[in-house]
Amino acid sequence: MAELTPDEQWQRLDPRMLLVHPVREVVRFLPVLLAFFVAGTAADGDTPWQLLGVAVPVALGLLRYLTTSFRIAQGRVELRRGLLNRHVLSTPVARVRTVDVTASPIHRLLGLTTVRVGTGTASTDGDDRLDLDGLPATRARQLREELLRVSTVADAPAAVAGGERVVVRLAPDWIRFAPFTSSGVVMAAAVLGAGSQLLESIGGVPRLDPSRVTDGVAGTAPWLAVPAGLVLLAVLVSLLSIAGYLVTNWGFTLSHADGSWHLRRGLLTRRETSLDHERVGGVTVGEPLGLRVAGGARVSAIVTGLDRGQSGSSVLVPPAPRAVAQRVAREVLGTPGPVDVPLVGHGPRARARRFSRALVPALASVVAAGVLVAVVDAPYWLLVVACLAPLAAVGLAVDRARGLGHALSDGYVVAQSGSLNRHRSALATDDVIGWNFRATWFQRRAGVTSLVATTAGGTQRVTVLDVPEPVGVDLATRSVPGLVEQFRA
Repeated sequence: MAELTPDEQWQRLDPRMLLVHPVREVVRFLPVLLAFFVAGTAADGDTPWQLLGVAVPVALGLLRYLTTSFRIAQGRVELRRGLLNRHVLSTPVARVRTVDVTASPIHRLLGLTTVRVGTGTASTDGDDRLDLDGLPATRARQLREELLRVSTVADAPAAVAGGERVVVRLAPDWIRFAPFTSSGVVMAAAVLGAGSQLLESIGGVPRLDPSRVTDGVAGTAPWLAVPAGLVLLAVLVSLLSIAGYLVTNWGFTLSHADGSWHLRRGLLTRRETSLDHERVGGVTVGEPLGLRVAGGARVSAIVTGLDRGQSGSSVLVPPAPRAVAQRVAREVLGTPGPVDVPLVGHGPRARARRFSRALVPALASVVAAGVLVAVVDAPYWLLVVACLAPLAAVGLAVDRARGLGHALSDGYVVAQSGSLNRHRSALATDDVIGWNFRATWFQRRAGVTSLVATTAGGTQRVTVLDVPEPVGVDLATRSVPGLVEQFRA
């Protein structure tokens, strides 16, 4: 096993973090500080108490810097922090799955970065994350290369270092896929919520005259007002989606070097993620309904041992043309089979479940709308809208049935399902450590089951949905011989 450069001494983070930690603590204590200032003003401007309110969080920020140190020695990464409650994190370098280098705007201004070492821990406690917050950018990149090089050599002695090769870069025309993602809706809701809170805080909401707004809408023909409102909403959501896409993926680059996949992106907060090639057990090609209609897709890596909180670090391709996404997926897997292989269908019972699960809620909505119209004198248009639900449900069920399937190709288990959020996952059989057969009461009545392939560490898995039980057992047996047979009667 290769060794890192010996560094037995504990060392602190960069001194420039003295400008960051106090500011963070002041922001964290902002509600308390406001209370101090209000109390001081009420007490005829008792300045010492107000200064004390600022001095406490500043002192805490200084203590955070002085009590945090780290070292890399004897094949381990260790982080020590805390004054009264000492907390020491230590992990072998061989367990490093990912290295995330992030620089917020204030970090970029000071030339600093935050290095997050992903080790596959299942803990959700923020104190258990191995974050080196406050390293110079040059030192952070050197540390990333050293950690991944040692980890790769430990797992694959035959790994050969090579020059960096760019796989894909962000193209300007990819922006057209931004409005077909859900990020715009989320951002629009956030903007509207923040705007309403701001108006309420400054007294703007009470000044609005509801009757004036109602009269203005009533004076416009519904056939004109409704489409105009929908168009304005679509434009707002599209603009916010494009803005969010650019802020998140500005300068996106995926490259491969020294046995690792490197991703760089971000406009305000710059993020660089490195994935150990030996830890990438497969990929997922996601095609939500909107992206699929526009001819787009996204790709993420299935990293063995990567916990759910780090799943965002595994994005290999943001919303992009489907051909680009599939090309990158083939290159990461090293074979085109799992991406292009025809899928094996799951039979008539699985297709029937697609229709029943879509139509039952739709028909229930029609009955509920009819009851409301008959009992509480609800408007008739509510029933008309509800009657459209079964038609949409049939289309959804047909699409879900068409997209359901599985395959075993070139040493990868392939599973596809979904319509509104269709995804095709390919997981290397060498990374499958177990199979779970899960069946609800309704699945047992239909003679189908959900076959779940699990990986080492973390929470990532690949699910073959609603597969006939004999077919699922055969797939598990052919994928990992000897694993399932010992449990069969």
